[in-house]
Amino acid sequence: MTDETPETTQLPPCPECASEYAYEMGALLVCPMCAHEWAPAGAGEDSEDPSDEGDGRIRDAVGNVLANGDTVALVKSVKISGGGGGTIKVGTKVRGIRLTEDTGNGHDIDARIPDFGRLQLKSSVVKKVS
Repeated sequence: MTDETPETTQLPPCPECASEYAYEMGALLVCPMCAHEWAPAGAGEDSEDPSDEGDGRIRDAVGNVLANGDTVALVKSVKISGGGGGTIKVGTKVRGIRLTEDTGNGHDIDARIPDFGRLQLKSSVVKKVS
């Protein structure tokens, strides 16, 4: 018998509330304490040029660079607050996105979603579709 312990992967604490109880949900990390969601550090390590990280380009939940006109799919359900309410389900495809400047609330994509109309989305909840 050896004294070696199996390696465990420690997830980083929540960047919003510093809770240590973060868990993985698909391509994102989620904090159960404040409901903050974020992409893990290194999510874009598999891109063609790793030196382009932090270059100001908008990336999806798995690190792919997004561009105006791309088609994306949601990687998690999104609840719509306000007027009609409702939920946009995982896997919903959105065609012809338009990238915007982040206004501080994390929403950096303008999109027209069938049956919901024009909405702003966070790039962390979408994945680029080929």
